[in-house]
Amino acid sequence: MPLISVIIPAYNSENTIGETVESVLKQTFTDFELIVINDGSTDNTLEVLSSIQDPRLKVFSYPNAGSNPSRNRGFAQSSGEYIAFLDADDLWTADKLEAQLKALQDNPQAAVAYSWCDRINESSQLVRKGGYFTAHGDIYPQLLLTDILENGSNPLIRREALTHVGGFDESLPAGQDWDLYLRLAAHYHFVNVQRPQILYRISTYSLSSNVAKLESGCLQVITTAFNQAPESLQYLKRDSLANLYKYLTYKSLLGIPDRSKSFFTTKLILLAINYDYSLLRRRILWKVLLKVGISVILPHKQAEKVMIKMNNLTDVTTLMRLLRYDP
Repeated sequence: MPLISVIIPAYNSENTIGETVESVLKQTFTDFELIVINDGSTDNTLEVLSSIQDPRLKVFSYPNAGSNPSRNRGFAQSSGEYIAFLDADDLWTADKLEAQLKALQDNPQAAVAYSWCDRINESSQLVRKGGYFTAHGDIYPQLLLTDILENGSNPLIRREALTHVGGFDESLPAGQDWDLYLRLAAHYHFVNVQRPQILYRISTYSLSSNVAKLESGCLQVITTAFNQAPESLQYLKRDSLANLYKYLTYKSLLGIPDRSKSFFTTKLILLAINYDYSLLRRRILWKVLLKVGISVILPHKQAEKVMIKMNNLTDVTTLMRLLRYDP
């Protein structure tokens, strides 16, 4: 019986699944099974997988149901004492499993190990570093503020802990990773590996790029979490909502926004201000409004040229530095 089960949900992932699987098979820790759940793919995902010859790879095919039912299906097929999930377009460094397993073995009171993340583009090139969070032990307050694990390809989880909290909530349209981590953190300690070991791929077509769906799912996560959180932590809810709307505004303004998204983006920044009045005193607010204004007034091509020329005035990455992480 393998010590670790790695679970990859895959839907129409022919362009990335080979590289993703390879990053698992090249792990320095080798006692694992790799379960790929083919979620009704209609492209060449299965053909790519069938060309990979490794006895640790197991492929199961189901009708399309979405990534989180696929994760739960993979967990049902697994037998490992530890569970790791990996999205079909993300990558791991070769020492990811070894380092996280050691962290859990050295900290028997912890049920979840997580690492630092970096962002890569569709060509697997480094785009930017992640948050590099270092919280250990009881990280429930930090997770109420925001998802410091940053994505679903990060943690290694003890099987009994995942069984206890019940896996992924399939009813959520987005934010399922954050929801799971909150439920785990309510009962168990976390331990951090202070190395970037997860390469999270930024894709135009990924779920996290659908800002409206992300808003809906994360609002449900926040509501449920604070309904269950103790009274002593209720003061964090306003900051949690402020963090969410700053992040959603940033996501909505990535690249060259078009006119059709501008009113939605305006709603997002107004909600961010509603939960954090200090934004009214920040220069970043004028950058956000300038970027939205350009996209409203000018046709898309002209807006693109202007924003490239005015890059310093339309760079809104400061929004991410204004998130509150400390309870």
